[in-house]
Amino acid sequence: MSKENIMGFVKKYTMILVLLLVTAFFAWQTQGKILLPQNINNLIAQNAYVFVLATGMLLCILTGGNIDLSVGSVVCFVGAVGATLMENMKMNMWVSIIIMLLIGLIIGAWQGFWIAFVRIPPFITTLAGMLVFRGLSNVVLNGKTVSLSSELFVKLFGGGADCYVPDLFGMEGFNLTCMLAGVIACAVFALLQFKGYFSRKKKGYEAGSLNALVAKVVVLCAVILWFTYNLSKYKGIPAALVWVLIVVLIYGYITSMTTTGRYFYAVGGNEKATKLSGINTDKVYFIAYANMGLLSALAGMLTIARMTSAQPTYGQNYEMDAIGSCFIGGASAYGGVGTVPGVIVGAVLMGVINLGMSIMGVDANYQRVVKGLVLLAAVIFDVVSKKRGS
Repeated sequence: MSKENIMGFVKKYTMILVLLLVTAFFAWQTQGKILLPQNINNLIAQNAYVFVLATGMLLCILTGGNIDLSVGSVVCFVGAVGATLMENMKMNMWVSIIIMLLIGLIIGAWQGFWIAFVRIPPFITTLAGMLVFRGLSNVVLNGKTVSLSSELFVKLFGGGADCYVPDLFGMEGFNLTCMLAGVIACAVFALLQFKGYFSRKKKGYEAGSLNALVAKVVVLCAVILWFTYNLSKYKGIPAALVWVLIVVLIYGYITSMTTTGRYFYAVGGNEKATKLSGINTDKVYFIAYANMGLLSALAGMLTIARMTSAQPTYGQNYEMDAIGSCFIGGASAYGGVGTVPGVIVGAVLMGVINLGMSIMGVDANYQRVVKGLVLLAAVIFDVVSKKRGS
């Protein structure tokens, strides 16, 4: 592999390499505790809402560096309504889930209307939403905690101690189903990568270095197998991870393989040119924020299931975790740049930093300092790279 290919590989996968280095650092500092199967499981359970919210936040950021400050309050409000419906009003669980999703979608559409069609700045619109829905959460719950008694709801959204995909082979001490899922995921990933490479070669497109592709596939498959092996040694695939994978796969496909997904990048790249080309940019903004409301509702369900209750304080700073994951994962502060896999890498990096510092016993205030500095460094890197490129 030539020096140019190596530099290109390092530049393209900078955040993955940073994630590996940070993980290695905390493994050293915690004497390997952060790599224990139970802690890896905790990393997923504690950050499931971040993965979901960051995926939705990416679409908002792609439209021009716009953000949604209301997601934490919407998470709290939707969770408050859902818990109240199921516990205080004894409503059917499935009906409650549908209502929660509809509420999230309506909130997103409401904010999207003002942003897309009235052109109220997203910062102002969602800041107002943050205050409104935080206040409504307190009104719905009356300042009290509502505990969830529905075991099915808690298990479905990954909140209980036994919320895992069952092992089809019934092995003791090792979940073979989880391990096989990792092997299949690696096989599918490798097949798609090489199929895409040779397809581009055949059509005469720029395909890059085959050696770089092989290195990428080997490294990522090794990570996937190591990850699933550790989960297999604990209890297997957490239910929360299933929801995260569904969201990531759907939105990864939308952003990379559909016309609608390309519209988000086009609007963020040059909105005026996109509008002149016949694309309804107002509709793109509306879809981004309506979608953000829907995913906030899902994150709300994951949150109350994990906590087995709803409280007026839930969702605080969730928007900052989602925004930080996007920028750390390579999304541009100017819009038009970013991928779903990159966002997930950013979210995992934030989760590793949180978990590592918690195991080390670092004060929560210093943890915020470190997260803030990491976010600032990611944005500085983006801005400096763009200036050098221009």
